[in-house]
Amino acid sequence: MAQVYVASPFFSPEQVDRVIRLEQALAKNPTVKDFYSPRLHQDAQAEQFTKPWATEVFHRDMDQIAAADVIVTVLDFEAKNLDSGTAYELGVATMRNLPILVLQEKDEAVNLMITESMHWYTKQVADFETYDFNTLPKGEFVGEIL
Repeated sequence: MAQVYVASPFFSPEQVDRVIRLEQALAKNPTVKDFYSPRLHQDAQAEQFTKPWATEVFHRDMDQIAAADVIVTVLDFEAKNLDSGTAYELGVATMRNLPILVLQEKDEAVNLMITESMHWYTKQVADFETYDFNTLPKGEFVGEIL
């Protein structure tokens, strides 16, 4: 069973809805031991959006990536730009050789650095309810590459 880190933007109601549906799908998957979604862990001892808060959240998220077996990400583009925090998390995951599983509901072109680092790709959040995190089947990106 896998420990999953969810890398996703959650800055708009649409993005929050998407990541909540992903979290619900992961919670139903019998091959997921647990998942960590930064959206659920914004609380800190320091006041939100201060430097001490940012430091605490950053280190907690990095510790959770280090503990993860796999990264699940939402590619949620606005004008062909990936959220910078999500992009950073994917870079860390790539350097740790963690499999990156991708959900992309919107039809946007994706930068080759993302398409070439992903292990599996889907356009359906429901696929995460049944994906086998034990065997990690592969699935290539389908769409326009930047």
